[in-house]
Amino acid sequence: MSSPFEKLIKAKTLLGLRENATRKEIKLSYKNLMKKWHPDKHKDNVDQATTMSFTINEAYELILEYCNNYEYDFSEDKIQRDYLTPAEWWHNKFGGK
Repeated sequence: MSSPFEKLIKAKTLLGLRENATRKEIKLSYKNLMKKWHPDKHKDNVDQATTMSFTINEAYELILEYCNNYEYDFSEDKIQRDYLTPAEWWHNKFGGK
């Protein structure tokens, strides 16, 4: 079974998205892939086109869900935790040398 992270990476790869893709780029990629794989365009292999369309839809929904739920944590504690060396973190947490 794939982890949520692996599913997200697969969706990103399927949609051909770059690391910092904008919502506009995500939507454009989705629309282009759906045009390419629409079952009406693949009369000779409707089953494969239907499967691809379904997979593309799932990937798009997963990416949008991630975009809508991702929150940036700018709290002072989070920033300090992210930028402390391990020794500084240990000292702040437990004191000592």
